[in-house]
Amino acid sequence: MKKILTILLSLTATIAYSQTKPSLTDDKLKSYVTYFNKIDTETVKNYVTNDQAIDWMSQNVPLFECPDSTLEKIYYYRWWAMRKHLKQTPDGFVFTEFITPVNHAGKYNTVSSALGHHIYEGRWLRNQTYINDYINFWLYVDPKTPKPHLRNFSSWLQNAVFNYYLVNGNKPMVQKLLPVLDADYRAWEKDKKLPNNMFWQFDVKDAMEESISGGRKDKNIRPTINSYMYGNAIALSKMAALVGNDTLKKIYAAKAKELKKLVQDTLWDNQASFFKVKQVTKNQLADAREELGYIPWYFNLPDDKAKYAEQWEQLVDEKGFNAPWGITTAERRHPGFRTHGTGHGCEWDGAVWPFATTQTLKGLANLLTNYKNKDGMSSKIFYDELHKYAASHQKRGLPYLGEYQDEKNGYWLKGDNPRSSYYNHSGFADLIINDLIGLKPREDNKLEVYPLIPEGQWDWFCLDKVNYRGRTITIRWDKTGTKYNQGQGLVIYSDGKEIAKSKELKHIVVKLPLPVLTRDKMIQ
Repeated sequence: MKKILTILLSLTATIAYSQTKPSLTDDKLKSYVTYFNKIDTETVKNYVTNDQAIDWMSQNVPLFECPDSTLEKIYYYRWWAMRKHLKQTPDGFVFTEFITPVNHAGKYNTVSSALGHHIYEGRWLRNQTYINDYINFWLYVDPKTPKPHLRNFSSWLQNAVFNYYLVNGNKPMVQKLLPVLDADYRAWEKDKKLPNNMFWQFDVKDAMEESISGGRKDKNIRPTINSYMYGNAIALSKMAALVGNDTLKKIYAAKAKELKKLVQDTLWDNQASFFKVKQVTKNQLADAREELGYIPWYFNLPDDKAKYAEQWEQLVDEKGFNAPWGITTAERRHPGFRTHGTGHGCEWDGAVWPFATTQTLKGLANLLTNYKNKDGMSSKIFYDELHKYAASHQKRGLPYLGEYQDEKNGYWLKGDNPRSSYYNHSGFADLIINDLIGLKPREDNKLEVYPLIPEGQWDWFCLDKVNYRGRTITIRWDKTGTKYNQGQGLVIYSDGKEIAKSKELKHIVVKLPLPVLTRDKMIQ
């Protein structure tokens, strides 16, 4: 039997190889990682050391190339930086947020504030053990510690888990996690739900401390936690439907419907055309537009109406959120903009934060792909903001990722504080894969690609070796046919077999074939 299996594996591997079109090599990955290693001091070593980074990334990371060298370089830099945070523990693999120990962390120096970002980013890793273990740590190990840290910060955990499922198709995982994810949601309701059925939070517990609208001790009704809980309710409803729990499906669908209405009725400022913080003690909306007002679009919460889309005009307004080094966390015209100084260590009163930039760009991508009312927003605006975000990953001319930046000169406001280096508090690779190239994971057996690359921007690109629902996906664009010499246009491959083709770079939905069994996939 063992010999027969070996022969079958060899045959299927040979068949898969014979079907495969020429794909990307690891050459660029190796070149970038060699450079990143050369400029790095590596004061902290975790599971994957610098000298192991090339092999680990080659085995786990989708390959990407494009004419924009800034996007390409930072794509690989972010994977290189993220693997620095991967730790193997007696309780399985976890990801840290800070490269050095911090006082407010839990077991193994874990912090839950960017958990959603970590899962969205890590869902594209080929070896799913890392994210599986990480989710299990927060849901099963952290609650048993003397001081659990999962709910120390607001999170979109349920939403992230469901979006992870959309990539891996692991229904048994959903079946196992649903009860504990349901319990987590109910715990949030017990701790943070007000009589009006909305959620309150301190700005510091939203990981957005010292904001214009609030403070570390101000209980406010914020677009952050309310949008997160809406996204989590939608996810729980979908997961319940997936496993056949109709009762739970209806419960969370109703919760989501109510929260959607409450956010739009309570947090929308008609005069300012913006979602804002509701200050509980003053019983009024804050007078500042803040970047957190874009978070509802991360979860497709707002109705598709022109009045809500109008909010996005502030993104490109220099008196709004448009600054030389990125998207500011508060509108630049407000008198409280950048008035907190840096005495508290983390100010969200205007400085650029990658955490929030990731959320806003995801929200913009959703607006462009899922909404009819876009109010002048375009793929060009998305591309320019994503490029600006990528270009901000530098310090003294070298690739760098820190906590937060001056919006005018790009200075990292933590300076050379070691804790700020490789700050794992945001996403980037997912924005390339899911939003710019536009690989949209779905609930059905179809593959959707919705590129947000402006017309005429690129003549070619390739995203290769993407692990999706047990298949290896390649998305390649060659306008003239002279880059890859495999014909003109957009081509999509599943396990090396062409499944879709277009002369134009456009939105495509195609049925997925059965996955090809290969030795590599059997090992996984």
